[in-house]
Amino acid sequence: MIRKIFGRLVRFLKHPIGVILATNAVWYVIVRAAHIPYNIYVYAALILVDLAAAYILLDRLVYFFAQFVLPIQNENYRDEIYSRVKNFETGMRGPALFIKNGRVIMHKGEESKRGAGVIVVDTASAAVLRTDTEIKDTVGPGVKFTGGNEYIAGSVDLRSQWLFIGPQTADQPFLNPVPTSPKDYNEMQSRRHQTSGLTRDGFEVSPTISIKFSIKRPKEKNPTEGGVISQYGYDPDSVRNAITREVIELGASENKKNRMDWNRLPAHLVVNVWREYIRKFKLGELFAPGDTSGLQTIEKMINKRVRQSSVEVLDDTGGRTGEWLESLEFKQLQSRGLEIVDVRIHNVLFDPDIEKQTIEQWSAEWLTIAKKEEKYLKEKESLIETASLEEASKNFARIASRQFSGKPTLPQENPFKTLQLLILPLKEFMLSETNANKNYETELRKLDEIWKWLLDNNPLNNNSLGIDPDGTFDDSQSVG
Repeated sequence: MIRKIFGRLVRFLKHPIGVILATNAVWYVIVRAAHIPYNIYVYAALILVDLAAAYILLDRLVYFFAQFVLPIQNENYRDEIYSRVKNFETGMRGPALFIKNGRVIMHKGEESKRGAGVIVVDTASAAVLRTDTEIKDTVGPGVKFTGGNEYIAGSVDLRSQWLFIGPQTADQPFLNPVPTSPKDYNEMQSRRHQTSGLTRDGFEVSPTISIKFSIKRPKEKNPTEGGVISQYGYDPDSVRNAITREVIELGASENKKNRMDWNRLPAHLVVNVWREYIRKFKLGELFAPGDTSGLQTIEKMINKRVRQSSVEVLDDTGGRTGEWLESLEFKQLQSRGLEIVDVRIHNVLFDPDIEKQTIEQWSAEWLTIAKKEEKYLKEKESLIETASLEEASKNFARIASRQFSGKPTLPQENPFKTLQLLILPLKEFMLSETNANKNYETELRKLDEIWKWLLDNNPLNNNSLGIDPDGTFDDSQSVG
């Protein structure tokens, strides 16, 4: 008790008013002890003047220096800061809180204070204020002065957030026996069941699902009441909806009803959509080769369900139906002031015995499949070879008959001349298409030997046949 009284006395003497009274009291004792004459009324008047001057000076200094306590940009806040500093001196103050990255930071006992307080919010945070009976105001980045009966109903992080649910990379939840301690095994099984779903053929699949989401952001970034513009965007309505609109999660046992926090809703919706779509595909279809596998289709459809107002319906086997329906997941996110930016599915786990059975089945059937493929390739090769031979025969006939096309001819009595007219365009074609065949020199030499034999054995003069000595045909002479 004595220590408490002594502490209050020390605090009073540190106050400017206490300093003036203590100084005058000491001076009064010195004057009385020295028997110095004085007028008590004048002395009392001087004390009153000193006290008034000290009070006014203290009040103005407090008002001046209070402006530098907080980073305010609104001139209307000057009086608010002054009143909070004055309340701090008297001990009748409200809570002084700081919200950083969506988390409320406070000293011990601050949450229990009721009175005019102050909240400092960083650019990545926002909150909602309430009283015991109603929701009051939405607080954005900057400084917010609260009333005597106001307190924080909830706070949010305005930054984009990644949420990972399901098994971790090192998890092997389908192995048996237990490879870890019972505690680690139970945690691993809990992560497994977070995203566990059954395929159309009854196999359990548990992937890791990553979700990028945030509080819905406005199209334009406007300053808050405190004059601060957040680089992450601040929409009061979205923040208010995220905190105040409750989603109740029904428990599996004893009909429990748990309030779902705003940052748990995206995972809840995505997992439900994942389990809906996984039932439409068989296990083998999830990893089918091609442009779009079953997993890719599911990931694409989940992103559409949470980002579009309407989506196309898939049938029970994952096929497109052409029917479009409203997306309830997108509607729920909008009503809660949330938006999902991206959903990814990876690290898909299932019972390794299934993979082993698939490999064994494939190993038993690979020879049959290979023989069928070989037969198919041989048939295709034979068809291509036949078509190529037919095309080559047509080209040969077209080239060899070039000298006879478009000209009226009479029956030839000299077979040597006919052969020469057939060979000549073939030689010209081979000379112009030097890269057509790597063995063209051998073939050209054979044609030259035939040409020489025709010249040596033709009983008629070459000039009468319309053929120049160098082996070219002269159009000035008649073919017939």
